[in-house]
Amino acid sequence: MSAPVSPRLEALVDFARELYGSADFIPLHAPRFAGNEKQYLLDCIDSTFVSSVGAYVDCFEAMMREITGAQYAVATMNGTAALHMALILAGVTDGDEVITQPLTFVATCNAISYQRAHPVFVDVDRLTLGLSPAALSDFLSEHAERRDAGCYNRTSGRRIAACVPMHTFGLPCDVDALNTICAEWGIALIEDAAESLGSYVGERHTGAIGRLGAFSFNGNKTVTCGGGGCIVTNDERLGKLGKHLTTTAKQAHPWAFSHDQVGYNYRLPNLNAALACAQLEQLPDILANKRETAARYATFCAANDVKFVAEPSGTRSNYWLNAVLLEDEAERDAFLAYSNGLGVMTRPVWQLMQTMPAFALAQCGPLPNAEWLAERLVNLPSSVRL
Repeated sequence: MSAPVSPRLEALVDFARELYGSADFIPLHAPRFAGNEKQYLLDCIDSTFVSSVGAYVDCFEAMMREITGAQYAVATMNGTAALHMALILAGVTDGDEVITQPLTFVATCNAISYQRAHPVFVDVDRLTLGLSPAALSDFLSEHAERRDAGCYNRTSGRRIAACVPMHTFGLPCDVDALNTICAEWGIALIEDAAESLGSYVGERHTGAIGRLGAFSFNGNKTVTCGGGGCIVTNDERLGKLGKHLTTTAKQAHPWAFSHDQVGYNYRLPNLNAALACAQLEQLPDILANKRETAARYATFCAANDVKFVAEPSGTRSNYWLNAVLLEDEAERDAFLAYSNGLGVMTRPVWQLMQTMPAFALAQCGPLPNAEWLAERLVNLPSSVRL
């Protein structure tokens, strides 16, 4: 039998149901199609260009350039492919190390593993839920050294090729501080912006601040096209190379099949891009809706002694998934059982990466914040409200 929950957490479940105005099951984050989705899909079907070539793919990339302010955008079939290609473009290769955070979705580490590279886990900040600049600086000072060939880990002897912080749940991490540290050590900064479309650090869009950024358009994201991903960069060479490699490295020719290097069949199909374009047209309204939802959760939590996870100062979050911090693991588990038992979907944060079999041998710095958050954080229903 599940442990009882406090009246304040019972009230939080009631508030979520009231917020969404439904007596039925309330999902964590459901897609909403309220624009030109059907029209664009039919147009795409009528054009017969439903695969990786078509006008909607070009439109999607143009819209992502405009939204993020990046000079180059490369459409991919999903967010993991986008991150994998970003690692390739940054020069990550077999045997390298990539510093990232343990509090992330497994796709971050899977993409690193695709390059036969080794993840190294550094702690997060409790405020941003993203990679901690202080923890990164401490780790590098203790374990790293600069050589002519780059930054190397004195403990393992491997090259540290990249750093991948994540903008967790759409909350921007301290990417400027991380960028400065990485530049000092000669490490490429790749933003895992899978969850942060519409999030800003000052006036700059997440994903477009580091050397490369990777976005996801999975079915549960702020904007979706079923799957879908996108790489953004301000580096002309990387932008052009990314487009070339994701289209099987095929050289332009009227009829010949000539491929100048190993390429990847990672391009976003035109059919998915049509859906993405229709969704991106609605992005300002979607963001306004989600920020209003976050504000209402924050007001409720402030009045009921519940810790709401708010955007860090100087940033603007898309509030992809709203979150609260409970007292301890026991209260978290009791709340998860209670809320889900009543048909209000809530979820804990992901299992920390270093506790998974695939990454159990990875080098880690001290991880007190990640461990503390993993015991307490719960996501609340965050769909766009009708």
